[in-house]
Amino acid sequence: MDLTPLNDILDAISGVIWGPFLLIPLLVGTGLYLTIRLGGLQFVKLAAGLRLGLGKDKDQGAEGDISQFQALTTALAATVGTGNIVGVATALAIGGPGALFWMWVTGLVGMASKYTESYLAVRFRTTDEVGEKSGGPQIYLQRGIKGPLGKVLALAFTIFTVVACFGIGNMTQGNSIASNVEHSWGVPTWLTGAILTVLTLVVLVGGIKSIGKVTAGFVPVMIVFYVLAGLYILAANVGQLPAALAQIFGQAFSGTAAVGGFAGSVLIIAVQMGVARGLFSNESGLGSAAIAAAAAKTTHPVRQGLVSMTQTFIDTLIVVSITGLTIIVTGVWDDIDTATGEQLSAALMTGQAFSNGLPGEWGHWVVTIGLIMFAFSTILGWSYYGERNVERLFGRRLVMPFRIVFALVVFVGCTISLDTVWKFSDIANGLMALPNLIGLLILSGLVARETRHYLRHDAKLEATRDEIEAFMADQPGWADWKAGDRIGTSRMDLSKLRADTTRGDSSPSTSF
Repeated sequence: MDLTPLNDILDAISGVIWGPFLLIPLLVGTGLYLTIRLGGLQFVKLAAGLRLGLGKDKDQGAEGDISQFQALTTALAATVGTGNIVGVATALAIGGPGALFWMWVTGLVGMASKYTESYLAVRFRTTDEVGEKSGGPQIYLQRGIKGPLGKVLALAFTIFTVVACFGIGNMTQGNSIASNVEHSWGVPTWLTGAILTVLTLVVLVGGIKSIGKVTAGFVPVMIVFYVLAGLYILAANVGQLPAALAQIFGQAFSGTAAVGGFAGSVLIIAVQMGVARGLFSNESGLGSAAIAAAAAKTTHPVRQGLVSMTQTFIDTLIVVSITGLTIIVTGVWDDIDTATGEQLSAALMTGQAFSNGLPGEWGHWVVTIGLIMFAFSTILGWSYYGERNVERLFGRRLVMPFRIVFALVVFVGCTISLDTVWKFSDIANGLMALPNLIGLLILSGLVARETRHYLRHDAKLEATRDEIEAFMADQPGWADWKAGDRIGTSRMDLSKLRADTTRGDSSPSTSF
């Protein structure tokens, strides 16, 4: 089937959403604005966030469904996927080495966005009818921003997330697994799709607790496995690192197309690809990881916000950097495919870099196995994001049917055009990010004020639950948060939203 007309339409839509006048300045600008308002929190509290998320410190007596570590690994499972392997290669193939610089920028300022959205997810989370914590932009946009604006933003995010979860978190991942397995071992895509569908359904039946246990078990292993292999290649090519860094920083502000890329590519191509693939990789500002953060056991939103913030650091500043630097130092980013005479496909670029850098067949195995683990974990993480938003739209009764449909769509993703799936995912990501970024800007004052208050009393993040209760007792909204009320997770009342919008309800935003 000829998908050229559809791809042309998707290209046009993506060009507007990811153009220089909409999402790129909003994404980077929001992250920079939040960085300033929060006093560079991602830099001064990074070590503390890593200690809370990866260390043995626990919030004794905290309420939630999964541990902070499981919340972190669930979010990492959803973000460390094909974006870290194929996405990085795509950015370099089209935008040149300079695109990696803009992925770093997106990650650094995105840590502030990730902190803010995760803080709000815990701050405004609710308890649903089966006793599970539920939160994310679909809830905090409505509860934090009073009146029709908050409801419209929440509804938009909810709808876009349900659509996006089948792209970024499903078809793209399944397609990448099937393509690489077929290329590496000759396994038919339909067979890979069938196996993935069954495995996905087995895990999803158990809900977030099952997902949390699975991701906590193999996400750390897969990241360490991949990073160590990449570090070996960089160490073996250490003499090429200075030149690689010079290319990255030099071309970040000039833009250079790789061989076979867009001839005469200018700065905007490097920026666009870096920011778009950066968001695809770390999801900062997208609002998705906040949904997992809301389920964490924590005694205060600040603590979980700091833990969630480290996800962007691990994803972009570590894993993405390993992929990008490996591709550049091995010279694969502008290699020519001897079979076609054209630029090496982005889908094969990272594999070729690891094959060149590791002895024997190790590179081939590392990338193929790494991509399978990365992509499958992303499918699991995004299933939970989609599930929570389906519940928000239609109620709890459709959660299990959604899990079944989501698993079946994995099979579909394994057998369709990768190019079309990537374009679709870019658009869906952008549409998700827009209402969330607007909400983060509106609610930034609340987050900055409450964060300062908490850190004045617990700068070292060592306060006990009783001590936190004491210095938070007089803060507006604290009693409501501790109560864990049950509103907000039932089906959205769309008729009330239409009525509020018609009469122009514009009541001011309050804490709750």
